[in-house]
Amino acid sequence: MKTGTVNLPLHPGKAPAWLFSRMSRLAREILILMVSEYGTKEVLLRISDPMWFQALGCVLGFDWHSSGVTTTVCGALKEGIKGLEKELGLYIAGGKGATSRKTPSEILKVQENLGTDLSHLVYNSKITAKVDSNALQDGYQLYHHNFFFAKNGKDWAVIQQGMNDGNGMARRYHWVSDRVSDFVCEPHAAICCDNTGDVLNLIDRESTDSRKTIAELSWERPEKLVKDLDRITEIEDKNYTLPVRHHILSGDIERTRFTKILLSTYERKPENFESLLAMQGVGPKTIRALALISELVYGVKYSVKDPARFSFAHGGKDGIPYPVDRENYDRSIEILHKAVRESKIDRTEKISAIRRLAMFYNK
Repeated sequence: MKTGTVNLPLHPGKAPAWLFSRMSRLAREILILMVSEYGTKEVLLRISDPMWFQALGCVLGFDWHSSGVTTTVCGALKEGIKGLEKELGLYIAGGKGATSRKTPSEILKVQENLGTDLSHLVYNSKITAKVDSNALQDGYQLYHHNFFFAKNGKDWAVIQQGMNDGNGMARRYHWVSDRVSDFVCEPHAAICCDNTGDVLNLIDRESTDSRKTIAELSWERPEKLVKDLDRITEIEDKNYTLPVRHHILSGDIERTRFTKILLSTYERKPENFESLLAMQGVGPKTIRALALISELVYGVKYSVKDPARFSFAHGGKDGIPYPVDRENYDRSIEILHKAVRESKIDRTEKISAIRRLAMFYNK
């Protein structure tokens, strides 16, 4: 269900160093206060709300239509709580580009420090990325992945983002543990994008039969599936018009590699679609090929509905609606810092005063 729309133009640029350092400091004070008031779980729930996350970007001074608000705000949050993770019971792994690939090792490092088994969180991180790369093929290549998790190892959230080089747009994916009962059936808290269209959507509820068929196809002998591809090639050679949503033709499939992957799936026989998706070597082309076979040969359709729920595109740091007032920004950091630091002196009264002030300005 679509619950809101924010139309934000794209602009080039990034946060200057003087601003990012302040963003990190203010993010630290905000998270300390939120954990203290509401607990770590509530922080994760709010992070998974696209509108709240966008508002946080505004509070941190990264303008309401800012380039890289996802990567910069996540970076500021991670930098802000550095050294305080154990005290807060909140950890943030991953980041942009190469840093995103360090997420599993960062989670395991926390596991070592806490002496608690967090291997399931490594899996959760990997499967959320695979879902948004392979099971939902919407034309957006992931380049950012942040995994937020609580010390208890139960509560977690994911914010990851992809870029479409063709249209220059970004797409942000929000996950939270409370919303995930099935990783491959409508698991997202929200997906945000300004540009939607036909996609290969194997995580839609309407794709349930397709997921089942694709998993069963992976158990078949490779030579049988290659024959099925040959049958599809014959259809193409007769100039039949195939639906554009397939995004793939039989000729796009490298037979040798495809056969090798199929041999691996045949030998291991993944229990279900999620298990198939999680297998090493199974990428978007394998999933697309199996989806193509399941529909054209076996008549099992999959969903092509784009699941994006919020609309957004974020642009550059250009002083709109106004330049950041550095003096006031620093004052805000100091006010929040004192409210937490002086916790032994009328802490409750101080926080109540901040609440009253917020209510006053919201009238």
